[in-house]
Amino acid sequence: MSATATLAPEQNIRLAPAHGKLRVLLVEDNPSDIELVSRELRRGGFDLTFEVAQTEQEFVERVRSNLYQVVLADYNLPQWRGMEAVNVLRNENLDIPVILVSGALGDVTAVECIKQGVTDYVLKDRLARLPMAVLSALQEKRLRDERQRAVDDLAKKVEELARSNRELEQFAYVASHDLQEPLRMVAAYTQLLAERYKGKLDEPADKYIHYAVDGAKRMQTLVQDLLVFSRVGRLNSENRDTDCNVAVEIAIANLQVAIRESDTHITHDYLPVVLVNPTQLAQVFQNLIGNAIKFRGPKAPQIQITVEKQPDEWLFSVTDNGIGIAPEYCQGIFVIFKRLHTRTEYPGNGIGLAICRKIIEQYGGRIWVTSQEGVGSTFKFTLPASEAGSRQGQNHDDRR
Repeated sequence: MSATATLAPEQNIRLAPAHGKLRVLLVEDNPSDIELVSRELRRGGFDLTFEVAQTEQEFVERVRSNLYQVVLADYNLPQWRGMEAVNVLRNENLDIPVILVSGALGDVTAVECIKQGVTDYVLKDRLARLPMAVLSALQEKRLRDERQRAVDDLAKKVEELARSNRELEQFAYVASHDLQEPLRMVAAYTQLLAERYKGKLDEPADKYIHYAVDGAKRMQTLVQDLLVFSRVGRLNSENRDTDCNVAVEIAIANLQVAIRESDTHITHDYLPVVLVNPTQLAQVFQNLIGNAIKFRGPKAPQIQITVEKQPDEWLFSVTDNGIGIAPEYCQGIFVIFKRLHTRTEYPGNGIGLAICRKIIEQYGGRIWVTSQEGVGSTFKFTLPASEAGSRQGQNHDDRR
């Protein structure tokens, strides 16, 4: 049943500014009430087009074949409760505001209806409020649509960024992998030149050959480091419950020569179990311990590894007594290839901390540093607490 009522001239007088076209689905069986509702909406400034549904079947057919801006439903009909319109719309995945228009509706019932998804309710003896209720419902719908579009746009941008990052990682992996062979040849032949012709040419020639050999070696190291960096995100499928104590011992074993030569002393708490890739966790500890040894002060390095249980994560700290870092550089040191010292002062390419950050962040953690020049640094990072680690955390303080 469709209707576009024709009212007498005095009834067409609008008492409010025009609000534009409005397409309504009325769930109502009383022709007089239909007339009163349509008249009130026109008086409220709407250019109204409406259709009527009296049964659930009619309602389903209407919403499947037409687009409506709002549903006005009587609470009780002889064959159907208008309140069921909310469930039908939900099952059809339609976001259409539903306003109950009823002769009587108690406060408790009204609150329950709103909890179930009704936008508003208007009593039939107070229909003057209906245009404002419709305007409010339409505004809420617009805001929901805008929020949803914003969420969808953000999700799309996140997916595009993730895809771009994956493509960039793939490019870095392929480029660094494919560059290794030609670089190896360049390094080998420049070294051969240096060995064969050193002292047989003039001094500038020896200097140029030395520059070429040194540059080729540095480029090889950079490419190898870039390859390591690009591989970080490729090992997530190998995550398992990992004992951090074992990871630290592996890192110490890998750094045994540097530890012995520098007379480094390392202590650590009893550390928890976390759900990570064990190789990557060992790499984090190795990079942090290795940096503490490399950037040591005049005294023998003292390195302490501690851990604190947070509500949903573990907070690790790696503290040293090294040369420290100026506060203005505490953020930038985690950027790939970022160096604070020349290669003649300290070797390396500035990739170790970038790898640490990439590893930690892929598990949802954070990493940062607090430091004082000449006193030392404390690198802190978090990792989510696994189920096994959470159980272990109950006895953590006793084990310390």
